[in-house]
Amino acid sequence: MAYDYLDLDSMALELTDEHEALKQTLRRFAVENLRPAAVELDKMTPEEVIQEGSLFWETMKKMHRNGYHTAFIPEAFGGIGLDPMSFHILCEEFGYASIGFAVALGVDYFPTFFGTIVAAERPELQETIIKPFVEDMDCKLTGCWAITEPAHGSDILMSETPFFRDPKITHQVVGKKKGDEWIINGQKSAWVSCGPTASQAALFFGIDPSMGMAGGAIAIVDLTQEGVTKAKPLNKLGQRELPQGEIYFDNARIPDEWVICDQESYEEMTSLILGVANAGMATFALGGARAAFEEALTYSRERVQGGRPICEHQDVQAKLANMFIKVEASRQLSRAVMNYNMTSYPPRTEYSVTSKVFCTRTAFEVACDAMQIFGGYGLSKEYVIEKLFRDIRSTLIEDGSNESLSLVIANKILSEDLGYGTGAGW
Repeated sequence: MAYDYLDLDSMALELTDEHEALKQTLRRFAVENLRPAAVELDKMTPEEVIQEGSLFWETMKKMHRNGYHTAFIPEAFGGIGLDPMSFHILCEEFGYASIGFAVALGVDYFPTFFGTIVAAERPELQETIIKPFVEDMDCKLTGCWAITEPAHGSDILMSETPFFRDPKITHQVVGKKKGDEWIINGQKSAWVSCGPTASQAALFFGIDPSMGMAGGAIAIVDLTQEGVTKAKPLNKLGQRELPQGEIYFDNARIPDEWVICDQESYEEMTSLILGVANAGMATFALGGARAAFEEALTYSRERVQGGRPICEHQDVQAKLANMFIKVEASRQLSRAVMNYNMTSYPPRTEYSVTSKVFCTRTAFEVACDAMQIFGGYGLSKEYVIEKLFRDIRSTLIEDGSNESLSLVIANKILSEDLGYGTGAGW
């Protein structure tokens, strides 16, 4: 039985009765559907996970039928259009149950979300991209974020840094305009989340190598067309319910109206999307940390050593206290950042990156302490903490490795006045 310490959310005055009701609805759905599916899929081969009719597909369909795939799509386009607090609650509750499914849902709406950004100038996208996805209850349309490349993991995310404009570092997937369409060639890496299952992608590709990674474009691309092939899904350590795999483009075609931006606004758009993605990943990690803490707390009350439950030993109490502090600190930071960046333009990407680095780092620390409380049993697949540990470890690399993302923060600190003093007068 989990310890529902989240009732302390009542100390956050911005939580309305509607938020509380939404939290309970999302928690129930996540615990009853996402967690058991993730545990079962964790035991399967990657090929079994993506097989037609598998538990992965059944679970994704449940999310579509509940409309969760439209959580980030504005109401004006038929989506749920959750406010920042509601969206944070969704990310935390789904991350609590399954970081893998939380990421799968996050990338699912990416292509359609891009469509909504430019729909005012291109109303045809409402009928070709947005409406079909929003109305899809059977998972016939699913999305992915095709950005990472074999030679470019974090390189491709280093917007607004000198590295991003170095002409020695260029895209591996490139596009050339021919008439009223673009011809795409190249390869995306094995880390494309839902790459093996998606029918469409938000594709980041290069068009002007003289500008380095900044010379790119973003488009929505049909992954079912001739000219697109996919490698077998990746066999990996954690988040095994989340299919990931390579995508190859061999003279694939994209209509010009599906190209969301070119090199003129590519760097700005990349920063915006990095801010959205990192804010989400931070909150997924928070959910994972909360799950690890609750598992350790429950176990510490049941496990007897030295003639008493281990929660009565001071060293275990100290660990539990530190875990609780880290979970609560992560919630407050990630919640504040998501609220600010979803309501302000332009968003402050450096704060989303800060939230991602902090929350994933502390989540891993919480998972490590949880494993230590479980002792030898923590290494056994008998307990879900073993899976949580593997899943959380992946977050330190997802959406940009923490080391590389820290350089984005440092560049902002050194290049802009963020309101901090010089230290003079101390």
